[in-house]
Amino acid sequence: MQSQDVAQRPAPPSPAGQVVDVEQAEAALVEHYPRLVRLAYLVLPAGLGRSRRVLTAHALTQRALPRNRTPAPVIPAQSTGRDGDPGYALVRLQVLRTALEAGLPLKRKAWPKRSQLPPLLPQVWGLKLFPRSGGADELALDQRLSTLSGPARAAYALRGLERLTDDGVRKVLTAASVADADGALLEADGIPAQYGLLDSPEFDPCSLQARPTDLMRRRQHLKAALAAGAALLVCGALLGLPGEGWGPDGAAAPPYARNPAAQAALDPAKLTRVSPTAWRGSARTDFSVWPARGDLTGDSALLRRALAVWARPGETVRVSATPGTASGGPAGPPQLLYAGTVDAARVVILYDGLRIARYAEPKEGTQGAALDFARVDGAGRAEAGAVVLGRADGNVRYLTAPWVEKAGERDLMKPGSGAMDLSLTDGVTAPLASPVLRSDACTSWNVLQLTDGTRTRLLTDLGELVPARLTAGRPGSPREAAGAAALRTWAPFACSLGTVRSAGVRSVNAWAFNEQPLPDASGSAAWVCTRAETWRGGGARVLAQFHTPGGRYGAVAAKAENVPACGARDPHVLAGVLWKSKAGDWYLLAAGSRETASIRATGGVGGSSRTSLLTVPAEQGARAELKGTLRDGRSLGGLR
Repeated sequence: MQSQDVAQRPAPPSPAGQVVDVEQAEAALVEHYPRLVRLAYLVLPAGLGRSRRVLTAHALTQRALPRNRTPAPVIPAQSTGRDGDPGYALVRLQVLRTALEAGLPLKRKAWPKRSQLPPLLPQVWGLKLFPRSGGADELALDQRLSTLSGPARAAYALRGLERLTDDGVRKVLTAASVADADGALLEADGIPAQYGLLDSPEFDPCSLQARPTDLMRRRQHLKAALAAGAALLVCGALLGLPGEGWGPDGAAAPPYARNPAAQAALDPAKLTRVSPTAWRGSARTDFSVWPARGDLTGDSALLRRALAVWARPGETVRVSATPGTASGGPAGPPQLLYAGTVDAARVVILYDGLRIARYAEPKEGTQGAALDFARVDGAGRAEAGAVVLGRADGNVRYLTAPWVEKAGERDLMKPGSGAMDLSLTDGVTAPLASPVLRSDACTSWNVLQLTDGTRTRLLTDLGELVPARLTAGRPGSPREAAGAAALRTWAPFACSLGTVRSAGVRSVNAWAFNEQPLPDASGSAAWVCTRAETWRGGGARVLAQFHTPGGRYGAVAAKAENVPACGARDPHVLAGVLWKSKAGDWYLLAAGSRETASIRATGGVGGSSRTSLLTVPAEQGARAELKGTLRDGRSLGGLR
């Protein structure tokens, strides 16, 4: 991590001689405590680990009160909400100054500052506290911020949290004794301006998750710890400082179990490795027949670290898992799918029959290890086509199945544009743009196209380890979404895939369940139902969407979760939307699947139809209840 010297000089006094007393500063600190702690957390270096960053941010904020009356600094309080509050400006300046000091490296010939030492208070014994996890965008932003120097992180946070102009940021940094405020602003310009993400729970040290420390180890080794403490007093001279580089177990926590099964699961020599041709003669074509690939499959030290971190992730390891996926260690030796260098990281992909585990560590340094899990039980040839190796600079790189012959990149929103070929090197694709890493408006949705013999499939990145399969057609008998008709069906609704990101999605099907003539004779609108199925079975999400002729995007008319509608068990759906004609008239348009015999609207709009379509004049803002009847006499409720 970069660092920048912070010169020690007092803040400039107020030209007007304004003085802040202790009571005024305390009132500002109490009122704005969550924002001040968030600011400190963002400025502190990621190398401290999430738990220590939380406690240090609280400690620095609580120590920010002046001891007596203090001249107010000549810096802006904030562009909105706290203008003219010298108490807030003073406390914020002190929080910023100490957070910057905490990120400075320790020097051999100088006493460390108080802010550079672990906080004495607050402390929570027996618990690890860390903020709640955000999404992929928040994780990517935190990783980018960790590469900045302390002053540059402070500049980014002041711009985003405090809404200060560059001139205001420059004044605050100068008052905080930053030697090169202009350089910090220039360095912060290298990070995309995703300031809205700074309000995420990912960066909120006041909304925390608690996990116990190692309970078994505490209980079983209390006496041993006391004995070890006594031994340290006698033999302390024999203890050396930790060396540079990864230890034998990398970023793993200390071991707590020593039994044959647990040890076998951690032995890189016992990893399962499949022959490169095993899939050709196997009755199964899933992850179990993937061979081990990558340039580091023989690196026993890397494999040992990956297995140890899987079994015992330490405090500094970022762990994520798709919903419904267990994150515990493997029951036995897992299967090695990949070990190699991907961009700026060393990556290991493992499979235990139920889950894919991805371990990643930086090529340089020993901070920033990550461990991700995805559930893949019951995967077949269609779902086991690719695994995410890494994401960087808005791109994603995949490891494909051994039966994949060709890979390409396609924009789902441009069905007639064709696919752009992607090179495959030992099953690894060239990087392609990831739609979930984009922070701007949705103007394209790039998907991975894989060809296996005569079959072509589309997979989309939804921010997880395993991409989701895209299909189209009637529930119960969908087809791959790579055909011309399926691509035309998906094109207006591609951006709706963003609503199911990071939800453990296995596949998403788009079904054009009806077509409705518009009452102003401007053409026919398409009704499409998209259903996202998950690996865990529950949590399926259904969207009924409406698309008018010439429109680039579809509109969500109704949505539901954990319902059988639009699925193989119940391939029926009913939805409605208020629509405004070019002449300015409003209508209630409703449609059911083609087996719908009648539709009735009640409530704010009344009307009925003896077909699967309903068109009724309505008022703007009206609300209606929809009920339908199927041809076999069963009732059908409106999706909402």
